[in-house]
Amino acid sequence: MEHVLGFVALAAGLIIGLGAIGACIGIGLMGGKYIEASARQPELMNALQTKMFLLAGLIDAAFLIGVGIAMMFAFANPFQLA
Repeated sequence: MEHVLGFVALAAGLIIGLGAIGACIGIGLMGGKYIEASARQPELMNALQTKMFLLAGLIDAAFLIGVGIAMMFAFANPFQLA
C-alpha cells in the first residue's frame, strides 16, 4: 500500500515540476517573440501586448489546472484504499 502512495507523491511532483518548466519555457519564448515583433513594427505594440498578456494567462491557467489536479491526488487521493 505504501508504494502506491509513494507513486502518487512522485506523480504529483512530476505534474507540478514539468508543468512549471513548460509554462516558463512557453512564456519565455512568447516574450522574446513579442520583443522581436514590437521592434520590427512599433506601431503594433499595443495590439501585440494585449494578445501577449492573453496568451500568458492561458499558459498559466494550463499550469494551474495541473497544480490543482496534483493537489487533488496529494490530499484527496482517489487511489488510497480504505
